[in-house]
Amino acid sequence: MTHIKKLLHFVKPYWRRSLVSLVFLVLVIFIDLAIPRLIQRIIDQGINGKNMQVVISTTVIMLVISVLQALFALANNLFSIQVGENMARDLREALFLKIQSFSFGNLDHLNTGQLMVRLSSDTSTFQRMVQVSLRIGTRAPLLMIGSLILMFVTDSRLALMVMPVLLATTLVIVFFVSRMGPLFMTVQKKLDRLNTVLQENIAGVRLVKAFVRADREAERFAKTNEDYTDHNVRVMRFMSTLSPSMSILVNIGMVIVIWAGGIQSVNGSVSVGQIVAFINYLHTTMGPLGVMVMLANVVAAATASAERINEVLDTQPEVQDRPETKSLPEGRAQRIRFEGVDFHYNGTNDGLVLNGVDLVAEPGQTVAILGATGAGKSSIVNLVPRFYDVAAGKITWNGVDVRDVKQSDLLSHLGIVPQETILFSGTVRDNIRYGKPDASDEDVIAAAKAAQAHDFIMGLADGYDTRVEERGVNLSGGQKQRIAIARALLVRPSVLILDDSTSSVDVETETKIQDAMKTWFSGGASTPLSTCFVVAQRISTVLHADKILVVDEGQIVAQGTHGELMQSSPVYQEIYDSQLGGGVKLEDAA
Repeated sequence: MTHIKKLLHFVKPYWRRSLVSLVFLVLVIFIDLAIPRLIQRIIDQGINGKNMQVVISTTVIMLVISVLQALFALANNLFSIQVGENMARDLREALFLKIQSFSFGNLDHLNTGQLMVRLSSDTSTFQRMVQVSLRIGTRAPLLMIGSLILMFVTDSRLALMVMPVLLATTLVIVFFVSRMGPLFMTVQKKLDRLNTVLQENIAGVRLVKAFVRADREAERFAKTNEDYTDHNVRVMRFMSTLSPSMSILVNIGMVIVIWAGGIQSVNGSVSVGQIVAFINYLHTTMGPLGVMVMLANVVAAATASAERINEVLDTQPEVQDRPETKSLPEGRAQRIRFEGVDFHYNGTNDGLVLNGVDLVAEPGQTVAILGATGAGKSSIVNLVPRFYDVAAGKITWNGVDVRDVKQSDLLSHLGIVPQETILFSGTVRDNIRYGKPDASDEDVIAAAKAAQAHDFIMGLADGYDTRVEERGVNLSGGQKQRIAIARALLVRPSVLILDDSTSSVDVETETKIQDAMKTWFSGGASTPLSTCFVVAQRISTVLHADKILVVDEGQIVAQGTHGELMQSSPVYQEIYDSQLGGGVKLEDAA
């Protein structure tokens, strides 16, 4: 219940509507409790007393209050729905904003499938609990308490006789409720796994078809789906035993009332109307107990969902701003320096990804990072804008430790083209000016020309207004990369990161992009406008860089210009020979 209480503050802004909903609910309960009394009056005073006037007047009263009860119930439902829907909207928004605040390290631990379940299924489950609580969750206990009191008012001896049955019913309910929480938590975890498999398959359906792995993926999904279904069946099987148990106890109570009430009626101590009223109150006492079990199911499911929602809401971003931050100068390239930087992803000092990295990127320099897959190239550039925090050492921009700069300020100076090209649904124009929504069409076209994207864009059906489908599936890999480069160039960043961003572009186009970028960032200014980091697998990408870093197993094993490295670095020369051939041998250079 602690997790549910933590989320109830999302209901607080709508407390007035909740209160109105509960007022209407109380009115419905009063009418529910009044009807057995009116039935008793019809039987004892009308039928047995042969007084037709009492029968007619009481019947009219019952019809009127039944109509009022329907109206009150409708009002209760409408207000409860409003509260539930508004609360769910706020909760989804809070989750979405929280996810947006996460650091890269947080997102490494929470996959897309898990987050989607929390935003959709878990939020809906908690919303259902709020709505059910306002509609029948409060009605059941109040109706049960009111009926129990009126049972004693109607006939205390009969009430005492059925008390053991009521206690047994309560124990059965407690047993079921105590078991449901863990069961629903297991089911939600299985749903997490199912959604993850589903999301992976939908995202990778083209790859699945290309490798003819549909049967294998169908088998994997079927296994996960079957596991989820099995756990659901276990929960439903357990819950299905409740209804028969409740029916047995209700019937036992009915037998006791009819038997004992019949004896008392023959003796003249209890009227037939009292017995009928008592039976009605017995139903409205034990009936809500069954409703409370259903509510307990809802609460158990909501508890499991609330725990998972709170897991997201309580997660603190691994990278956070310090209380006092400094600002960076606008409009000029940054001097980036790594000093003895260690880095790891797993939160321990084991398995360092980077070890003792020292480097300096002077303002306006293009620094290329070359190395084998898994050497740590992307880790270096991910630390530049503080996507992750270092484990040791420090990184400075113009002498200021990045941990002393507000993250939003740091990122406002950054342009990045990530390894995996990401485009959003919308037009080509919208994707290019994603980082600068107020950019003019002229600026968009200029950035596209610099990225060598303008010609192919104009060849599309609607030019810059061409729709980009989900994940850019209607564009080639090279086209997507060039749009992503144009998007980064448009913001004219003081630090630009190109993480293997031309891998799908031919060498000739890549050379044109590099030449255009030099012009783009100089712009006739007397001081350089951008410091650029280029991560590459292809050595042709880095030949003309101001500085080339050769990374191996998390360390910079060599750095310098192409000419310098060809003379001094066996690793670089080996890479050059393997890709281009004809390198100058070290022994010849000597």
